[in-house]
Amino acid sequence: MVAVLVIAPLVKIVLVTLTPEGLAAWQSVLASPLSENLWWRPLLNTLLLGLGVAGGCLLLGGFLAWLVVLTDVPGARFLGVLSTLPFMIPSFAAALAWGTLFRNSRLGGSAGFFEVSGIAIPDWLAWGLLPTLIVLIAHYYSLAYTIIAAALSSVGADLIESAQMAGAKRPRIFFGIILPVVTPALIAAASLTFAGAVANFAAPALLGLPVRMQTLSTRLFGMIETGNSERGFVLALLLIAVAATFLFFSDRLVSGRKAFVTVTGKGGRTKRFPLGIWRWPLFAVAVLLGCMTTVVPVLVLAASSLAPQSGELFSNWTLHFWIGEGGGAIAQGTAGIFRNPVLIDALWNTIKLGVTVAVITMVIGLALAHTIVRRKGTLLANVLSQLAFMPLLIPSIAFAAAYIALFGAPIGPFPSLYGTFALLVIAAAAHNLPYAVQSGRSVLGQVSADIEESAKLTGAHPVHRMLVIVFPLAIRGLLAGAILVFVKMVRDLSLVVLLFSATSPVLSMVAYRYASEGFMQFANAITLLILVICLAASLIAQGLQARVQKWKQS
Repeated sequence: MVAVLVIAPLVKIVLVTLTPEGLAAWQSVLASPLSENLWWRPLLNTLLLGLGVAGGCLLLGGFLAWLVVLTDVPGARFLGVLSTLPFMIPSFAAALAWGTLFRNSRLGGSAGFFEVSGIAIPDWLAWGLLPTLIVLIAHYYSLAYTIIAAALSSVGADLIESAQMAGAKRPRIFFGIILPVVTPALIAAASLTFAGAVANFAAPALLGLPVRMQTLSTRLFGMIETGNSERGFVLALLLIAVAATFLFFSDRLVSGRKAFVTVTGKGGRTKRFPLGIWRWPLFAVAVLLGCMTTVVPVLVLAASSLAPQSGELFSNWTLHFWIGEGGGAIAQGTAGIFRNPVLIDALWNTIKLGVTVAVITMVIGLALAHTIVRRKGTLLANVLSQLAFMPLLIPSIAFAAAYIALFGAPIGPFPSLYGTFALLVIAAAAHNLPYAVQSGRSVLGQVSADIEESAKLTGAHPVHRMLVIVFPLAIRGLLAGAILVFVKMVRDLSLVVLLFSATSPVLSMVAYRYASEGFMQFANAITLLILVICLAASLIAQGLQARVQKWKQS
Protein backbone atom coordinates (compact mmCIF):
# COMPACT_ATOMS: atom_id res chain seq x y z
CA MET A 1 0.00 0.00 0.00
CA VAL A 2 2.80 2.42 0.88
CA ALA A 3 4.57 1.52 -2.36
CA VAL A 4 1.44 2.34 -4.39
CA LEU A 5 0.68 5.56 -2.51
CA VAL A 6 4.21 6.99 -2.22
CA ILE A 7 6.75 5.22 -4.40
CA ALA A 8 4.74 4.51 -7.56
CA PRO A 9 3.85 8.18 -8.34
CA LEU A 10 7.49 9.24 -7.96
CA VAL A 11 8.74 6.39 -10.14
CA LYS A 12 6.11 7.17 -12.76
CA ILE A 13 6.97 10.86 -12.98
CA VAL A 14 10.64 9.97 -13.41
CA LEU A 15 9.83 7.46 -16.16
CA VAL A 16 7.65 9.98 -17.99
CA THR A 17 10.52 12.47 -18.08
CA LEU A 18 12.80 9.78 -19.61
CA THR A 19 10.64 9.30 -22.70
CA PRO A 20 11.61 11.17 -25.91
CA GLU A 21 9.06 13.87 -25.08
CA GLY A 22 10.35 14.01 -21.53
CA LEU A 23 13.98 14.33 -22.62
CA ALA A 24 12.97 17.15 -24.95
CA ALA A 25 11.26 18.79 -21.96
CA TRP A 26 14.48 18.52 -19.91
CA GLN A 27 16.34 20.27 -22.69
CA SER A 28 13.68 22.99 -23.01
CA VAL A 29 13.72 23.67 -19.28
CA LEU A 30 17.48 23.55 -18.64
CA ALA A 31 19.28 24.26 -21.93
CA SER A 32 17.25 26.30 -24.39
CA PRO A 33 16.35 29.94 -25.05
CA LEU A 34 13.29 29.32 -22.85
CA SER A 35 15.38 28.23 -19.86
CA GLU A 36 15.59 31.69 -18.33
CA ASN A 37 11.80 31.98 -18.08
CA LEU A 38 11.10 28.31 -17.40
CA TRP A 39 13.80 27.56 -14.85
CA TRP A 40 16.43 30.12 -13.90
CA ARG A 41 14.24 33.10 -13.06
CA PRO A 42 11.60 31.03 -11.21
CA LEU A 43 14.45 29.27 -9.36
CA LEU A 44 15.94 32.59 -8.29
CA ASN A 45 12.56 33.89 -7.07
CA THR A 46 11.91 30.60 -5.26
CA LEU A 47 15.28 30.66 -3.49
CA LEU A 48 14.87 34.33 -2.54
CA LEU A 49 11.46 33.57 -1.08
CA GLY A 50 12.64 30.44 0.71
CA LEU A 51 15.73 32.00 2.24
CA GLY A 52 13.94 35.25 3.06
CA VAL A 53 11.04 33.45 4.73
CA ALA A 54 13.42 31.19 6.69
CA GLY A 55 15.43 34.18 7.92
CA GLY A 56 12.37 36.27 8.77
CA CYS A 57 10.68 33.40 10.59
CA LEU A 58 13.80 32.73 12.65
CA LEU A 59 13.93 36.37 13.69
CA LEU A 60 10.24 36.73 14.57
CA GLY A 61 9.71 33.21 15.92
CA GLY A 62 12.98 33.27 17.85
CA PHE A 63 12.20 36.66 19.36
CA LEU A 64 8.74 35.53 20.51
CA ALA A 65 10.05 32.21 21.81
CA TRP A 66 12.75 33.98 23.82
CA LEU A 67 10.22 36.48 25.14
CA VAL A 68 7.68 33.85 26.21
CA VAL A 69 10.03 31.17 27.57
CA LEU A 70 13.07 32.95 28.98
CA THR A 71 11.79 36.32 30.22
CA ASP A 72 9.34 37.60 32.82
CA VAL A 73 7.14 39.28 30.21
CA PRO A 74 3.54 39.67 31.46
CA GLY A 75 0.90 37.41 29.93
CA ALA A 76 3.39 34.81 28.69
CA ARG A 77 0.72 32.15 28.24
CA PHE A 78 -1.50 34.53 26.27
CA LEU A 79 1.42 35.52 24.05
CA GLY A 80 2.23 31.84 23.50
CA VAL A 81 -1.28 31.13 22.24
CA LEU A 82 -1.31 34.29 20.11
CA SER A 83 2.00 33.30 18.53
CA THR A 84 0.66 29.94 17.33
CA LEU A 85 -2.50 31.27 15.65
CA PRO A 86 -1.10 32.54 12.28
CA PHE A 87 -0.27 29.02 11.09
CA MET A 88 -3.95 28.07 11.48
CA ILE A 89 -4.92 30.71 8.91
CA PRO A 90 -4.45 29.67 5.26
CA SER A 91 -1.66 31.54 3.48
CA PHE A 92 -4.08 32.65 0.77
CA ALA A 93 -6.18 34.36 3.46
CA ALA A 94 -3.25 36.62 4.36
CA ALA A 95 -2.54 37.17 0.65
CA LEU A 96 -6.15 38.17 0.00
CA ALA A 97 -6.11 40.53 2.99
CA TRP A 98 -2.89 42.11 1.73
CA GLY A 99 -4.39 42.61 -1.71
CA THR A 100 -7.55 44.13 -0.25
CA LEU A 101 -5.46 46.73 1.58
CA PHE A 102 -2.49 47.39 -0.70
CA ARG A 103 -3.67 46.65 -4.24
CA ASN A 104 -3.05 49.57 -6.60
CA SER A 105 -4.57 50.41 -9.98
CA ARG A 106 -1.57 49.32 -12.06
CA LEU A 107 -3.36 46.25 -13.39
CA GLY A 108 -6.81 47.80 -13.63
CA GLY A 109 -9.83 46.67 -11.68
CA SER A 110 -10.74 47.91 -8.22
CA ALA A 111 -7.97 49.50 -6.16
CA GLY A 112 -7.21 48.57 -2.57
CA PHE A 113 -8.32 50.35 0.59
CA PHE A 114 -5.24 52.57 0.97
CA GLU A 115 -5.24 53.83 -2.62
CA VAL A 116 -8.98 54.55 -2.46
CA SER A 117 -8.27 56.47 0.75
CA GLY A 118 -5.79 58.69 -1.12
CA ILE A 119 -2.54 56.94 -0.14
CA ALA A 120 -0.40 56.11 -3.17
CA ILE A 121 0.88 52.53 -3.06
CA PRO A 122 4.04 51.82 -5.11
CA ASP A 123 4.12 48.76 -7.32
CA TRP A 124 6.83 47.02 -5.27
CA LEU A 125 4.56 47.11 -2.21
CA ALA A 126 1.38 46.08 -4.02
CA TRP A 127 2.71 43.23 -6.14
CA GLY A 128 5.67 40.95 -6.54
CA LEU A 129 8.40 39.56 -4.34
CA LEU A 130 8.22 41.81 -1.27
CA PRO A 131 4.50 41.43 -0.44
CA THR A 132 4.74 37.68 -1.10
CA LEU A 133 7.70 37.49 1.28
CA ILE A 134 5.86 39.45 3.98
CA VAL A 135 2.73 37.31 3.69
CA LEU A 136 4.67 34.04 3.89
CA ILE A 137 6.70 35.21 6.89
CA ALA A 138 3.46 36.22 8.62
CA HIS A 139 2.08 32.75 7.91
CA TYR A 140 5.07 30.56 8.83
CA TYR A 141 6.73 32.37 11.76
CA SER A 142 4.41 30.62 14.24
CA LEU A 143 5.85 27.29 13.06
CA ALA A 144 9.35 28.55 13.89
CA TYR A 145 8.08 29.84 17.24
CA THR A 146 6.67 26.43 18.19
CA ILE A 147 9.93 24.61 17.42
CA ILE A 148 12.26 27.15 19.04
CA ALA A 149 10.09 27.58 22.15
CA ALA A 150 10.16 23.83 22.75
CA ALA A 151 13.98 23.87 22.56
CA LEU A 152 14.35 26.91 24.82
CA SER A 153 12.18 25.30 27.48
CA SER A 154 14.81 22.53 27.80
CA VAL A 155 17.59 24.98 28.73
CA GLY A 156 17.88 24.26 32.45
CA ALA A 157 18.22 27.04 34.98
CA ASP A 158 21.36 25.43 36.45
CA LEU A 159 23.30 26.14 33.23
CA ILE A 160 22.41 29.82 33.23
CA GLU A 161 22.81 30.29 36.97
CA SER A 162 26.25 28.65 36.86
CA ALA A 163 27.30 31.08 34.15
CA GLN A 164 25.95 34.02 36.14
CA MET A 165 27.86 32.88 39.24
CA ALA A 166 31.01 32.76 37.09
CA GLY A 167 30.42 36.40 36.14
CA ALA A 168 29.16 35.92 32.59
CA LYS A 169 27.09 38.75 31.15
CA ARG A 170 23.82 38.28 29.24
CA PRO A 171 25.39 38.41 25.74
CA ARG A 172 27.97 35.81 26.77
CA ILE A 173 25.25 33.57 28.21
CA PHE A 174 23.14 33.92 25.08
CA PHE A 175 25.91 33.22 22.56
CA GLY A 176 27.83 30.75 24.72
CA ILE A 177 25.03 28.65 26.23
CA ILE A 178 21.54 29.29 24.88
CA LEU A 179 22.37 29.62 21.17
CA PRO A 180 24.49 26.42 20.92
CA VAL A 181 21.82 24.41 22.74
CA VAL A 182 18.97 25.55 20.47
CA THR A 183 20.94 25.46 17.21
CA PRO A 184 19.31 22.17 16.11
CA ALA A 185 15.89 23.73 16.67
CA LEU A 186 16.92 26.81 14.68
CA ILE A 187 18.08 24.64 11.78
CA ALA A 188 14.89 22.57 11.94
CA ALA A 189 12.73 25.72 11.96
CA ALA A 190 14.67 27.20 9.04
CA SER A 191 14.37 23.94 7.09
CA LEU A 192 10.62 23.60 7.56
CA THR A 193 9.83 27.24 6.84
CA PHE A 194 12.10 27.18 3.77
CA ALA A 195 10.38 24.04 2.48
CA GLY A 196 6.95 25.55 3.15
CA ALA A 197 7.77 28.76 1.32
CA VAL A 198 9.29 26.92 -1.64
CA ALA A 199 6.21 24.72 -1.99
CA ASN A 200 3.64 27.47 -1.40
CA PHE A 201 1.46 28.25 -4.40
CA ALA A 202 -1.26 30.56 -3.11
CA ALA A 203 0.70 33.66 -2.09
CA PRO A 204 3.00 33.80 -5.17
CA ALA A 205 0.01 33.15 -7.43
CA LEU A 206 -2.18 35.89 -5.94
CA LEU A 207 0.50 38.53 -5.43
CA GLY A 208 3.13 37.58 -8.02
CA LEU A 209 1.44 36.20 -11.12
CA PRO A 210 -0.40 39.47 -11.93
CA VAL A 211 3.03 41.08 -12.51
CA ARG A 212 4.53 37.90 -14.02
CA MET A 213 6.66 37.04 -11.01
CA GLN A 214 7.02 33.29 -11.36
CA THR A 215 8.18 30.75 -8.79
CA LEU A 216 8.75 27.06 -9.43
CA SER A 217 5.33 26.21 -8.01
CA THR A 218 3.43 28.75 -10.13
CA ARG A 219 5.46 27.85 -13.22
CA LEU A 220 4.72 24.16 -12.61
CA PHE A 221 1.01 24.93 -12.34
CA GLY A 222 1.11 26.99 -15.54
CA MET A 223 2.84 24.24 -17.53
CA ILE A 224 0.33 21.54 -16.59
CA GLU A 225 -2.62 23.93 -16.88
CA THR A 226 -1.65 24.78 -20.48
CA GLY A 227 -1.04 21.16 -21.51
CA ASN A 228 2.77 21.14 -21.34
CA SER A 229 2.70 18.17 -18.97
CA GLU A 230 6.25 16.91 -19.62
CA ARG A 231 7.74 20.31 -18.80
CA GLY A 232 5.55 20.43 -15.72
CA PHE A 233 6.80 17.04 -14.58
CA VAL A 234 10.40 18.15 -15.11
CA LEU A 235 9.76 21.23 -12.98
CA ALA A 236 8.13 19.02 -10.34
CA LEU A 237 11.26 16.87 -10.09
CA LEU A 238 13.45 19.96 -9.92
CA LEU A 239 11.25 21.46 -7.20
CA ILE A 240 11.53 18.22 -5.20
CA ALA A 241 15.31 18.35 -5.69
CA VAL A 242 15.54 21.95 -4.43
CA ALA A 243 13.51 21.24 -1.28
CA ALA A 244 15.24 17.91 -0.58
CA THR A 245 18.72 19.40 -1.06
CA PHE A 246 18.10 22.12 1.50
CA LEU A 247 16.61 19.62 3.96
CA PHE A 248 19.55 17.25 3.40
CA PHE A 249 22.18 19.89 4.16
CA SER A 250 20.18 21.05 7.17
CA ASP A 251 20.13 17.49 8.48
CA ARG A 252 23.89 17.20 7.91
CA LEU A 253 24.46 20.39 9.88
CA VAL A 254 22.55 18.97 12.83
CA SER A 255 24.00 15.46 12.69
CA GLY A 256 27.57 16.71 12.25
CA ARG A 257 27.67 18.96 15.31
CA LYS A 258 28.30 18.22 18.94
CA ALA A 259 25.21 17.44 20.97
CA PHE A 260 24.50 19.00 24.37
CA VAL A 261 22.59 17.17 27.08
CA THR A 262 20.44 19.66 28.99
CA VAL A 263 17.56 17.56 30.38
CA THR A 264 18.81 15.66 33.42
CA GLY A 265 17.47 14.55 36.76
CA LYS A 266 17.82 18.03 38.22
CA GLY A 267 17.69 21.62 37.05
CA GLY A 268 14.52 21.06 35.06
CA ARG A 269 13.08 24.49 35.80
CA THR A 270 13.51 27.36 33.36
CA LYS A 271 15.46 30.48 34.22
CA ARG A 272 13.63 33.69 33.32
CA PHE A 273 15.55 36.91 32.74
CA PRO A 274 14.05 40.11 34.19
CA LEU A 275 13.16 42.68 31.54
CA GLY A 276 12.83 45.63 33.90
CA ILE A 277 11.30 48.67 32.24
CA TRP A 278 11.06 46.78 28.92
CA ARG A 279 8.43 44.32 30.16
CA TRP A 280 5.37 46.18 28.95
CA PRO A 281 6.87 47.67 25.76
CA LEU A 282 8.00 44.22 24.61
CA PHE A 283 4.61 42.80 25.58
CA ALA A 284 2.98 45.49 23.41
CA VAL A 285 5.30 44.64 20.49
CA ALA A 286 4.43 40.94 20.74
CA VAL A 287 0.68 41.65 20.94
CA LEU A 288 0.92 44.04 17.98
CA LEU A 289 2.74 41.40 15.94
CA GLY A 290 0.14 38.77 16.79
CA CYS A 291 -2.76 41.07 15.99
CA MET A 292 -1.25 42.21 12.69
CA THR A 293 -0.86 38.59 11.53
CA THR A 294 -4.13 37.15 12.87
CA VAL A 295 -6.78 39.67 13.92
CA VAL A 296 -6.21 42.30 11.22
CA PRO A 297 -6.35 39.89 8.23
CA VAL A 298 -9.57 38.35 9.53
CA LEU A 299 -11.15 41.76 10.12
CA VAL A 300 -10.10 42.92 6.65
CA LEU A 301 -11.58 39.82 5.04
CA ALA A 302 -14.82 40.23 7.02
CA ALA A 303 -15.16 43.92 6.13
CA SER A 304 -14.37 43.27 2.46
CA SER A 305 -17.01 40.52 2.25
CA LEU A 306 -19.61 43.08 3.34
CA ALA A 307 -18.48 46.08 1.26
CA PRO A 308 -20.00 46.73 -2.20
CA GLN A 309 -16.63 48.15 -3.33
CA SER A 310 -13.50 46.32 -2.23
CA GLY A 311 -11.65 49.59 -1.63
CA GLU A 312 -14.39 51.02 0.63
CA LEU A 313 -14.27 48.61 3.51
CA PHE A 314 -16.24 50.39 6.19
CA SER A 315 -19.23 51.93 4.44
CA ASN A 316 -22.53 50.77 2.91
CA TRP A 317 -22.16 47.21 4.16
CA THR A 318 -24.39 44.60 2.58
CA LEU A 319 -24.98 40.86 2.98
CA HIS A 320 -25.31 40.39 -0.76
CA PHE A 321 -22.03 38.49 -1.09
CA TRP A 322 -23.27 36.03 1.52
CA ILE A 323 -27.00 35.59 0.94
CA GLY A 324 -27.91 37.96 -1.91
CA GLU A 325 -29.98 36.81 -4.88
CA GLY A 326 -28.49 36.88 -8.35
CA GLY A 327 -29.50 39.17 -11.20
CA GLY A 328 -28.99 42.51 -9.48
CA ALA A 329 -26.55 45.34 -10.16
CA ILE A 330 -24.04 44.18 -7.53
CA ALA A 331 -21.20 41.84 -8.52
CA GLN A 332 -22.42 41.57 -12.11
CA GLY A 333 -25.56 39.78 -10.94
CA THR A 334 -23.73 36.95 -9.19
CA ALA A 335 -25.64 35.47 -6.25
CA GLY A 336 -24.22 35.28 -2.72
CA ILE A 337 -22.17 32.28 -1.70
CA PHE A 338 -25.02 30.61 0.20
CA ARG A 339 -27.32 30.98 -2.83
CA ASN A 340 -24.76 29.88 -5.39
CA PRO A 341 -25.12 26.18 -6.31
CA VAL A 342 -21.44 25.98 -7.27
CA LEU A 343 -20.40 27.26 -3.85
CA ILE A 344 -22.79 24.98 -2.01
CA ASP A 345 -21.45 22.06 -4.02
CA ALA A 346 -17.88 23.16 -3.21
CA LEU A 347 -18.72 23.38 0.50
CA TRP A 348 -20.13 19.87 0.47
CA ASN A 349 -17.17 18.54 -1.51
CA THR A 350 -14.70 20.21 0.85
CA ILE A 351 -16.26 18.71 3.97
CA LYS A 352 -16.64 15.35 2.24
CA LEU A 353 -13.01 15.46 1.10
CA GLY A 354 -11.74 16.41 4.56
CA VAL A 355 -13.74 13.72 6.35
CA THR A 356 -12.92 11.00 3.80
CA VAL A 357 -9.20 11.78 3.79
CA ALA A 358 -9.11 12.00 7.60
CA VAL A 359 -10.78 8.60 8.02
CA ILE A 360 -8.65 6.87 5.37
CA THR A 361 -5.35 8.30 6.62
CA MET A 362 -6.16 7.43 10.22
CA VAL A 363 -7.01 3.81 9.33
CA ILE A 364 -3.89 3.37 7.20
CA GLY A 365 -1.80 5.34 9.68
CA LEU A 366 -2.96 3.14 12.57
CA ALA A 367 -2.07 -0.03 10.66
CA LEU A 368 1.37 1.30 9.71
CA ALA A 369 2.03 2.71 13.16
CA HIS A 370 1.03 -0.60 14.75
CA THR A 371 3.51 -2.47 12.57
CA ILE A 372 6.27 0.08 13.22
CA VAL A 373 5.75 0.13 17.00
CA ARG A 374 5.24 -3.60 17.57
CA ARG A 375 8.11 -4.59 15.24
CA LYS A 376 10.46 -1.84 16.37
CA GLY A 377 14.05 -2.41 15.30
CA THR A 378 13.24 -4.82 12.46
CA LEU A 379 13.97 -4.15 8.80
CA LEU A 380 10.25 -3.99 8.00
CA ALA A 381 9.60 -1.34 10.65
CA ASN A 382 12.56 0.77 9.55
CA VAL A 383 11.58 0.63 5.86
CA LEU A 384 7.94 1.46 6.60
CA SER A 385 8.96 4.35 8.86
CA GLN A 386 11.16 5.89 6.17
CA LEU A 387 8.61 5.43 3.37
CA ALA A 388 5.71 6.73 5.47
CA PHE A 389 7.53 10.01 6.13
CA MET A 390 8.76 10.52 2.56
CA PRO A 391 5.78 12.74 1.54
CA LEU A 392 7.05 15.36 4.00
CA LEU A 393 10.04 15.90 1.70
CA ILE A 394 7.88 16.44 -1.38
CA PRO A 395 6.22 19.84 -2.00
CA SER A 396 2.44 19.53 -2.27
CA ILE A 397 2.12 20.76 -5.84
CA ALA A 398 4.94 18.45 -7.00
CA PHE A 399 3.23 15.54 -5.24
CA ALA A 400 0.02 16.36 -7.12
CA ALA A 401 1.95 16.43 -10.40
CA ALA A 402 3.33 12.96 -9.64
CA TYR A 403 -0.22 11.67 -9.15
CA ILE A 404 -1.28 13.18 -12.47
CA ALA A 405 1.62 11.36 -14.13
CA LEU A 406 0.55 8.05 -12.57
CA PHE A 407 -3.25 8.23 -12.76
CA GLY A 408 -3.71 10.70 -15.64
CA ALA A 409 -4.01 7.82 -18.12
CA PRO A 410 -5.65 4.37 -17.90
CA ILE A 411 -3.62 1.67 -16.14
CA GLY A 412 -4.61 -1.72 -17.54
CA PRO A 413 -8.29 -2.29 -16.75
CA PHE A 414 -8.42 0.80 -14.49
CA PRO A 415 -9.67 4.03 -16.12
CA SER A 416 -7.97 7.41 -15.88
CA LEU A 417 -8.71 9.16 -12.59
CA TYR A 418 -7.66 12.63 -13.68
CA GLY A 419 -10.27 15.21 -12.68
CA THR A 420 -12.15 12.84 -10.38
CA PHE A 421 -12.92 13.12 -6.70
CA ALA A 422 -11.26 9.73 -6.16
CA LEU A 423 -7.88 11.09 -7.29
CA LEU A 424 -8.20 13.99 -4.86
CA VAL A 425 -8.85 11.55 -2.03
CA ILE A 426 -6.00 9.17 -2.91
CA ALA A 427 -3.43 11.94 -3.38
CA ALA A 428 -4.49 13.76 -0.22
CA ALA A 429 -4.45 10.56 1.85
CA ALA A 430 -0.94 9.75 0.65
CA HIS A 431 0.33 13.28 1.30
CA ASN A 432 -1.10 13.32 4.83
CA LEU A 433 0.20 9.85 5.66
CA PRO A 434 3.13 11.14 7.79
CA TYR A 435 0.77 12.99 10.14
CA ALA A 436 -1.44 9.93 10.51
CA VAL A 437 1.50 7.62 11.22
CA GLN A 438 2.96 10.01 13.78
CA SER A 439 -0.42 10.35 15.50
CA GLY A 440 -0.81 6.57 15.57
CA ARG A 441 2.71 6.02 16.93
CA SER A 442 2.23 8.53 19.74
CA VAL A 443 -1.04 6.88 20.79
CA LEU A 444 0.15 3.27 20.49
CA GLY A 445 3.17 4.15 22.59
CA GLN A 446 0.75 4.48 25.52
CA VAL A 447 -0.86 1.06 24.96
CA SER A 448 1.00 -1.83 26.56
CA ALA A 449 1.84 -4.75 24.26
CA ASP A 450 0.90 -7.12 27.11
CA ILE A 451 -2.81 -6.55 26.40
CA GLU A 452 -2.43 -7.74 22.82
CA GLU A 453 -0.20 -10.61 23.87
CA SER A 454 -2.87 -11.82 26.29
CA ALA A 455 -5.49 -11.73 23.54
CA LYS A 456 -3.10 -13.49 21.19
CA LEU A 457 -2.65 -16.35 23.69
CA THR A 458 -6.42 -16.84 23.73
CA GLY A 459 -6.39 -17.30 19.92
CA ALA A 460 -7.72 -13.87 18.90
CA HIS A 461 -7.18 -13.08 15.21
CA PRO A 462 -4.96 -10.02 14.41
CA VAL A 463 -7.89 -8.15 12.84
CA HIS A 464 -10.05 -8.95 15.85
CA ARG A 465 -7.32 -7.71 18.21
CA MET A 466 -7.03 -4.51 16.21
CA LEU A 467 -10.79 -3.84 16.24
CA VAL A 468 -11.54 -4.86 19.82
CA ILE A 469 -8.38 -3.81 21.69
CA VAL A 470 -6.12 -1.40 19.82
CA PHE A 471 -8.72 0.77 18.12
CA PRO A 472 -10.90 1.45 21.22
CA LEU A 473 -7.83 2.32 23.31
CA ALA A 474 -6.44 4.63 20.62
CA ILE A 475 -9.71 6.17 19.43
CA ARG A 476 -9.39 9.52 21.20
CA GLY A 477 -5.90 10.25 19.96
CA LEU A 478 -6.81 9.06 16.47
CA LEU A 479 -9.84 11.34 16.38
CA ALA A 480 -7.70 14.31 17.38
CA GLY A 481 -5.21 13.46 14.64
CA ALA A 482 -8.02 12.96 12.13
CA ILE A 483 -9.43 16.41 12.86
CA LEU A 484 -6.00 17.97 12.33
CA VAL A 485 -5.79 16.22 8.94
CA PHE A 486 -9.30 17.49 8.19
CA VAL A 487 -8.22 21.07 8.93
CA LYS A 488 -5.17 20.71 6.72
CA MET A 489 -7.29 19.46 3.82
CA VAL A 490 -9.95 22.16 4.17
CA ARG A 491 -7.41 24.97 3.90
CA ASP A 492 -4.97 23.35 1.45
CA LEU A 493 -4.60 24.89 -2.00
CA SER A 494 -1.19 23.73 -3.24
CA LEU A 495 -2.23 20.08 -3.40
CA VAL A 496 -5.69 20.50 -4.94
CA VAL A 497 -4.82 23.22 -7.45
CA LEU A 498 -3.68 20.66 -10.05
CA LEU A 499 -6.27 18.00 -9.16
CA PHE A 500 -9.26 20.35 -9.10
CA SER A 501 -11.96 19.98 -11.76
CA ALA A 502 -15.39 21.43 -12.44
CA THR A 503 -16.99 18.20 -11.24
CA SER A 504 -15.13 18.23 -7.91
CA PRO A 505 -14.80 21.86 -6.77
CA VAL A 506 -13.43 22.65 -3.31
CA LEU A 507 -13.66 25.91 -1.36
CA SER A 508 -9.98 26.85 -1.47
CA MET A 509 -9.81 26.49 -5.24
CA VAL A 510 -13.06 28.36 -5.82
CA ALA A 511 -11.77 31.20 -3.61
CA TYR A 512 -8.58 31.34 -5.68
CA ARG A 513 -10.57 31.41 -8.92
CA TYR A 514 -12.75 34.27 -7.68
CA ALA A 515 -9.69 36.23 -6.53
CA SER A 516 -7.86 35.74 -9.83
CA GLU A 517 -10.97 36.99 -11.70
CA GLY A 518 -11.27 40.11 -9.52
CA PHE A 519 -14.29 39.10 -7.40
CA MET A 520 -12.47 39.83 -4.15
CA GLN A 521 -15.58 40.03 -1.95
CA PHE A 522 -16.64 36.50 -2.89
CA ALA A 523 -13.09 35.20 -2.45
CA ASN A 524 -12.84 36.82 0.98
CA ALA A 525 -16.25 35.52 2.05
CA ILE A 526 -15.30 31.95 1.06
CA THR A 527 -11.98 32.31 2.89
CA LEU A 528 -13.82 33.39 6.04
CA LEU A 529 -16.03 30.33 5.71
CA ILE A 530 -12.89 28.17 5.51
CA LEU A 531 -11.53 29.90 8.63
CA VAL A 532 -14.74 29.19 10.55
CA ILE A 533 -14.63 25.51 9.56
CA CYS A 534 -10.95 25.24 10.53
CA LEU A 535 -11.49 27.05 13.84
CA ALA A 536 -14.41 24.82 14.78
CA ALA A 537 -12.43 21.69 13.92
CA SER A 538 -9.36 22.98 15.81
CA LEU A 539 -11.44 23.61 18.94
CA ILE A 540 -12.80 20.08 18.72
CA ALA A 541 -9.26 18.75 18.29
CA GLN A 542 -8.04 20.66 21.36
CA GLY A 543 -10.91 19.26 23.40
CA LEU A 544 -10.10 15.73 22.30
CA GLN A 545 -6.41 16.25 23.00
CA ALA A 546 -7.25 17.43 26.51
CA ARG A 547 -9.40 14.35 27.10
CA VAL A 548 -6.61 12.15 25.78
CA GLN A 549 -4.20 13.80 28.19
CA LYS A 550 -6.53 13.14 31.14
CA TRP A 551 -6.91 9.52 30.04
CA LYS A 552 -3.12 9.22 29.84
CA GLN A 553 -2.68 10.57 33.36
CA SER A 554 -5.27 8.20 34.80
